[in-house]
Amino acid sequence: MTSVRISCPVNPSESEGLVLEAVMKIFPDASMERTPWGFEGAAPGIEHFSMLVRRQKILDAARAVLIKGLGDERTTFHLNKQVATVGKVSFATKGAVLGTIDVRIDDEDIEGYIDSMLPRTLDGEEVWL
Repeated sequence: MTSVRISCPVNPSESEGLVLEAVMKIFPDASMERTPWGFEGAAPGIEHFSMLVRRQKILDAARAVLIKGLGDERTTFHLNKQVATVGKVSFATKGAVLGTIDVRIDDEDIEGYIDSMLPRTLDGEEVWL
């Protein structure tokens, strides 16, 4: 079973509503809760994220980021909060000045899950192995 956990800080200079809206534009099915430092929650999957990646034509880059974040039955990655406010996917590094949208995906077959959501490409076209 796949588990998608999302967390995102809210800085004093930021609008709580805009931060939540940024998260929801990337993960519209997420259930988020306010915490003392920001938002935490879960999503049933990354289908909308996958569609945005395809629309932006950054499938190879997204695959590379998720594969780089691989661990035991999980992957982690970070998204730019500011770019997410306009419904776009932009990867960031942990520790970015304004904070990031942090995502952790757990699955018994995490590589298979990545392949299903972000398939390999050849000459810009999706390749199903």
